This record gives sequence, structure tokens and C-alpha cells, in this order.
Amino acid sequence: MKLAILSESPADEAALRVLVEYVLGAPFATVQPALRARGWPSVEQVLPAILRHLHFNTAADGLVVVVDSDDTVVHDDPHEAVGYYHPLCRICRLRAVFRRTLKNLPPAHGRSAGQQKVLRAVGLAVPAIEAWYLCGRDTAVTETAWIAGQASGRQPYSRRELKWRVYGTERPSLPFELRRAVQEVSRHQGDVRRLENDFPRGFGALAQDLRSWRSAAASPPAPAPLA
Repeated sequence: MKLAILSESPADEAALRVLVEYVLGAPFATVQPALRARGWPSVEQVLPAILRHLHFNTAADGLVVVVDSDDTVVHDDPHEAVGYYHPLCRICRLRAVFRRTLKNLPPAHGRSAGQQKVLRAVGLAVPAIEAWYLCGRDTAVTETAWIAGQASGRQPYSRRELKWRVYGTERPSLPFELRRAVQEVSRHQGDVRRLENDFPRGFGALAQDLRSWRSAAASPPAPAPLA
């Protein structure tokens, strides 16, 4: 399988390569997107161009996109209803970009009939990907705690505090950030059950998308119509 990964920084993307392999249960080849993103607005803006590039110019099977929620609405079960769209939910918005961009793309040369469109996997790190890095090491850092804080108006921790807990500084160098990100996610040693338990909406959505790829690949092809 050939996959592209898009997130808010190179360190995030390095950590996601580890986590995606854990969820899929198999290694994959990495396809480099045509553009890079830095921060949430950039990810949303460059996504259509990246999808078109992957579709027409690469053999990528899928694109994994993960962003931080920051202080926005956290994706929830009602958002999964057919036709539902929450304009403040970043998962809903990224999924909408996938739909709009891929909907009318013509077939690309070299793509098989069974894989004409780039597969989608979207996740949301609540409130930032450093929370995922702390999973299993700091039991107070969970989606439930963050959502309760949003409801009460009292944050259980800040995004700045999460950075300090992971890096020991608010401004880590890129090599150090890369190293720490990979170290923390590698602690799970292939088992993402704790991440899915503590971050069921954001990480859970990502894992569900990825497993749907695996299920589709395992399904037998539809029989050819009778002549």
C-alpha cells in the first residue's frame, strides 16, 4: 500500500507514520504530497491541490490527514449521520474537502478500475497532537477531560502545558521534536487500544477510516455481469 500523510508539522507526520502502521497492522510505502502545510488553515487550504496531485501524478492508495482541534468543536457521533455537516468541526470540514475535490475528478491514467479515487482517513487530535503523545503516560490527558473543560469553561490543561510535558519547552528544535514524537507513539508497540479508549472521537475516527481500507482490500471483487 502507498500512502501520503498530511499534518501540521514534520514531527506530527513522523509520529503518524508509526501510528498508521500500527492501525493497519502492516508497513506501507510513503508518497510525498506536492505541498506541505503548517498549521490548521494551511492544511485545509492545500488539501484540494494535494488530492489532485496524488490522483493524477502518483499511485497513492490513500491520504491520511490529522489536525489539532485547538478550541473548536470536537467531532461526535451525531456528526456521523448521513448528510450531517458541522461547520465548526474540523473533521467534518476536511471530509467535505475530500468529497468536493474527488467527486468530479476524471479517471487517472495508470489507476486500476477498482481504485480510481484516493482513499480518505481523517483524524482530530484533541486539543493537540501532544495529547496523543502523552497517552498512557499522563492519565489526566483525555478527550473526556478536555470536552468537560469546554463545557464548564475551565480547561483541565492548556496546549502550552501539553508541549511542556512532552518537550520540556514551548519551542523545541525540529530534530528534538521529531525524536520525542516518535519516541512517545512508539511506546504503544503496535497496540493502539489505549489511544482509542482515551481519544475515541478524534483518534477513533482515524482508526475507523484506516480499518475500512483494510476491510475493502480484503473483500472479494464483485462478480462480473452475465453476458
